[in-house]
Amino acid sequence: MSVIDVWMQHPTLRHSNHEMFESLRRWTGQGLLEEPLPVKATVAAMAAADVEIGLSAAWYGPQGPLISNDEVAEFVAQSDGRLRGVAGADLTRPVQAVRELRRAVEELGFIALRIVPWLWQLPPTDRLYYPLYAACVDLGIPFCTQVGHTGPLRPSETGRPIPYVDQVALDFPELTIVCGHIGYPWTTEMIAVADKHANVHIDTSAYTARRYPRELVDYLRGRGRGKVLFGTNYPMITPVQALAHLGDLGLDEETTELFLSGNARRVFSL
Repeated sequence: MSVIDVWMQHPTLRHSNHEMFESLRRWTGQGLLEEPLPVKATVAAMAAADVEIGLSAAWYGPQGPLISNDEVAEFVAQSDGRLRGVAGADLTRPVQAVRELRRAVEELGFIALRIVPWLWQLPPTDRLYYPLYAACVDLGIPFCTQVGHTGPLRPSETGRPIPYVDQVALDFPELTIVCGHIGYPWTTEMIAVADKHANVHIDTSAYTARRYPRELVDYLRGRGRGKVLFGTNYPMITPVQALAHLGDLGLDEETTELFLSGNARRVFSL
């Protein structure tokens, strides 16, 4: 059964070695990179778990791009068709951000936008996001964001599903929103927002299958089987690690297919 990883990134040294990820390095036992990770290593990690497609994202923050859109495009070009690009943007320059998003989609072939709110310490309801939401609707691409607590050494407030994602979905009912990292410790709120809004989805990135909260597993096994997408947050977690205990969740074959690839194909038009 093929797999699509909807939240990952092929890292640069600027990204992987940043001081704010020290907590993640401590948890995972990963050290600093001494040289850039080759794309072939990422493709091999994907192939080890039958990951057909990985959505590799840019990372933009107040300090500039940790992974630029053009770098992502280079990684995609080297991946033998295994990676798809997800754009980033500079929130502080909204007009330029919209132009850059359009360039990424129309010229580079990217399929979504991802903004990580805690990088900016601005919740998704901040006015600086709103031109990008309108552009996503116009371009027909999803908006990907992070929900839940912040593993890196930054405040967690911006990851609350209620009120932030709820309000954005009310203001932009045509916007497809994919909320990464499950939403813990506000997973029940995240499920409520996904139930309420037809275009809001959840992805499981940053968690291995055995660490999914029970309420998310129950949702995935029932009414939420069309709402939950698989993600890893690679290279923090490899696809093999993320999927190691999938069989323990008690998913039937149809739900497993939707979770691992079917929902992603529909949401991201793959």
